[in-house]
Amino acid sequence: MRWLTISALLAFGIDQLSKWWILEVVRLPVVLREDVWPPFLVFRLGYNDGINFGLFGEGSPLQAYFLIGVAVVLSALLLIWAMRSFTLARAFASAGLVIGGALANALDRVLHPGVVDFLNMSCCGISNPYLFNLADVFIFAGAFGLILWTGEKKAADEGGETR
Repeated sequence: MRWLTISALLAFGIDQLSKWWILEVVRLPVVLREDVWPPFLVFRLGYNDGINFGLFGEGSPLQAYFLIGVAVVLSALLLIWAMRSFTLARAFASAGLVIGGALANALDRVLHPGVVDFLNMSCCGISNPYLFNLADVFIFAGAFGLILWTGEKKAADEGGETR
């Protein structure tokens, strides 16, 4: 459980710090674009009021409250699942990454017109129009970790091999 708390706090803090830095230090709302290592890494500001890749983005306050509620409820359910079932530190850490990232994006919906996205990566002549943030990276990495590391206890209880 300690690893869940540590990874959730780190994911939340790093994400929020990166967004503060991009908004207040880099001043992306003013400069609009910062070529860090074009085209591989470009900072561009976007406010996502929908879900992944801007899907279902309407911009209504009701939708923002609904998505905040979904993030909080799913984070609570993941926490309950972790407390009841997880045995591996890396599974707890993975859950923490998902929870920290989800709650960081939920806070964005409270403080900003939407989730603050600013990372854009393209490669090999293919221009990627989508933006994301570090919370999205933490959520993806945590979900991948949950897929990898949450089946051990059940497999061991059934006499199966663990990975």
